Amino acid sequence: MIVTTAQLFKHAYGQYALGAYNINNAEQAMGLFRGCLQSQAPFIIQISKGARKYTDKKMLEAIIRAADSIFPDSIFAVHLDHGDEETCYDC
Repeated sequence: MIVTTAQLFKHAYGQYALGAYNINNAEQAMGLFRGCLQSQAPFIIQISKGARKYTDKKMLEAIIRAADSIFPDSIFAVHLDHGDEETCYDC
């Protein structure tokens, strides 16, 4: 389930650390979702400008939405990792 980072931080505050992981492709996304679901850990997916260039933003969105559908019990947020102003607006 996609949630906001604010929701994740509020829930985790004072209790546990949140992992934030960059992904570039479906294999990395599948490994991330499987591992975090197995450990019952909420997480943050970070998308870099380079990943958006390498994989394309539409493909990354499709990968994340597909993984969310395959692993509906996963709790995660999506974060733009080090983007400039133009990239922020594009997201």
